Amino acid sequence: MLLKKRSESKELVVMRYLNTRMELTAGDKFHYANLEKGYRGELEFDVLTEQLSEERYIIDDLLLQVNNSYFQIDKVIISGGLIHLLDVKYHEGDFYLESDKFYSLKSGKEYRNPVIQLKRSETLFRQLLQNLKLN
Repeated sequence: MLLKKRSESKELVVMRYLNTRMELTAGDKFHYANLEKGYRGELEFDVLTEQLSEERYIIDDLLLQVNNSYFQIDKVIISGGLIHLLDVKYHEGDFYLESDKFYSLKSGKEYRNPVIQLKRSETLFRQLLQNLKLN
């Protein structure tokens, strides 16, 4: 059962409008392309999770606040007494982790480590459940 559907971020909507109305800088074009690619990846992942057969609750695109910290979770799946927090990334190519750093195998470029972001979300989500007196 889908409890909350995904929607485009305000930032993506603004960038779409700006892109049609003006010439974006190279940096803004790159950022806009990444926003579009990320949103497409989330939509593709949504299609995959729609095919899950067991009974579950799905919440997409959840923005929460706990202890004065905001955090966003791409997808929460509650099933069989378990809560799964999922963060969707849409990177192309092969990547590897080395000492908590996330690198592209092809270019060697370092990217923000998605595992660190997910661990932060997990910690804050756990604090939220504790504040609500839930296990």
